[in-house]
Amino acid sequence: MAKMPNINQMIQMAQNMAREVQEKKDALDVEGNAGGGMVQVHMNGHKTITSLIISPEVVDAEDVEMLQDLVIAAVNDAQAKVDSEMQNQMGGMGIPGFPGGLPF
Repeated sequence: MAKMPNINQMIQMAQNMAREVQEKKDALDVEGNAGGGMVQVHMNGHKTITSLIISPEVVDAEDVEMLQDLVIAAVNDAQAKVDSEMQNQMGGMGIPGFPGGLPF
């Protein structure tokens, strides 16, 4: 019969994994772009926007909708990059019950 892992060891492993995930999220910085780089969004691993850069040439009072669309596209691009980067970094950290890796 296989020996069951000690519950304290399992808790310690889970805490260590959670700490590692937190550290990686804190350190991550991705850049999302839209409009060929006219709108740039920097985002950390917690999906918090840390910087937003908008080129003056896309600021047009007559076409606010275009600027709104570019900002949304840049944010979505950054979020997708955070998801991808975190999956790449944490892919080897399997948890029983989560066959796709860690749930983010």
